[in-house]
Amino acid sequence: MDKIVVRGGVPLRGEIAVSGSKNAALPLLFASLLTEDECRLGQVPQLVDIRTALRLLHDLGVEYDWLSDSEVALNARTVRHLEAPYELVKTMRASFLVLGPLL
Repeated sequence: MDKIVVRGGVPLRGEIAVSGSKNAALPLLFASLLTEDECRLGQVPQLVDIRTALRLLHDLGVEYDWLSDSEVALNARTVRHLEAPYELVKTMRASFLVLGPLL
């Protein structure tokens, strides 16, 4: 069986610029589950899948706030549920992205 081994030790910090697309924003929204620090994402389009992802994250306990039309702040410090509601998951193909951070 093939496997990938990740050897770390150095925390990642910094900022990167990404284009304002759904396919770029959705993985970043779910990646906010990996830290207790506040995450601010810019150039986030206000689309149905984005709103569904935010609702799913909110149901898990993530607090979020739209700071502008395209910037959202997320804080996963208060995550209290580790099961994504099927009613939301079934409406969005990208919902599988929540699995990794919840492991």
